[in-house]
Amino acid sequence: MDTTEFDEIRPYNDEELPQVIEELIADPAFQDAACTAMPGVSFEVLAAQMRTCHTKEDFQKAFCYRILWKIASDYTDGLTLDHTSLPDKTKAYTYLSNHRDIILDSGFLSILLLDHGMNTVEIAIGDNLLIYPWIKKLVRINKSFIVQRALTMRQMLDASARMSRYMHYTITVKNQSIWIAQREGRAKDSNDRTQDSILKMLAMGGEGDNIDRLMEMNIAPMAISYEYDPCDYLKAQEYQLKRDVEGYKKSTQDDLKNMETGLFGYKGRVHFQTAPDINDVLATIDHSMPKLELYGIVSALIDKRIHSSYRLYPGNYVAHDALSGCTTFSAEYTPQEKQHFEDYVEKQLARIELPNKDIPFLREKMLLMYANPLTNYLTARKSIN
Repeated sequence: MDTTEFDEIRPYNDEELPQVIEELIADPAFQDAACTAMPGVSFEVLAAQMRTCHTKEDFQKAFCYRILWKIASDYTDGLTLDHTSLPDKTKAYTYLSNHRDIILDSGFLSILLLDHGMNTVEIAIGDNLLIYPWIKKLVRINKSFIVQRALTMRQMLDASARMSRYMHYTITVKNQSIWIAQREGRAKDSNDRTQDSILKMLAMGGEGDNIDRLMEMNIAPMAISYEYDPCDYLKAQEYQLKRDVEGYKKSTQDDLKNMETGLFGYKGRVHFQTAPDINDVLATIDHSMPKLELYGIVSALIDKRIHSSYRLYPGNYVAHDALSGCTTFSAEYTPQEKQHFEDYVEKQLARIELPNKDIPFLREKMLLMYANPLTNYLTARKSIN
């Protein structure tokens, strides 16, 4: 199979690493970033360690694993994964999940998989986040493949088809698992919904009809549950800016602030929960079903499996009761937990820097971010039962 068409978007091959590592070591911007990420360690020592890495897995274990567990230790109250719904540890899956943090969703998943005796995932990452050349090189060493975004409609179709072919090749030939978000970007209000366009893209590659192609990807829905989202106040702020400023769009500087806040903000408990892959249901669907109807059914199935797999925390129940003005879920939290969550929300609101802060609007948006997972969980569980 000729794989050269993937060269622009794929992770680096292991034989390419020596040259890329030397390019990174020589880049002053990377030097600054590396020293910030690993304070107390001289760059010469880091460079020497980098040169000992002969595979992408070597690099991940030597650097990414240690840094990500340090972030988990410093900024979470525990990081856990339940993978029991997918007992075959040798099978390659497409983990299709909700999206909370730009970097940590896939990063935390990979180190958790390693601790479960499994391989790390290849990661779909949008090129809008590859702000500097060294970032693009670093993520491709870290098993990321590039989702090209700023394209014309014709170019977008071609790029989507190529990415789909690459993902099918990765699952079926390389037997390498993939992580991809259920939608482009993060759901600002945590009302997680799978975009049909993701499924349409996945069905562009592979063999057979659309159902065969989706089955080939071994799609495993996964729920990511952060007790606290350190970017919640930035998301609320963005809601008001979009409301008040016509044509408002986030800047590159905003993206960088979201990345930094997500990495080094307090997250409470963080849990990853896999659901069974969806091939059991795909196998029962009529192959003559129209495409749009098929994608709608499959996206609803993925949503149900993600929503029913959330891990809920006291703040989810407190937020839901606060929005409804009721005490429906008061048995799910103590007075102390309620007070703690309310204090947290006020502290985050105080961090918003807007000249005309609409506090009631901003508070409602923040509460929605924490209430929506519970709302969706209850709906999903009801439909299952």
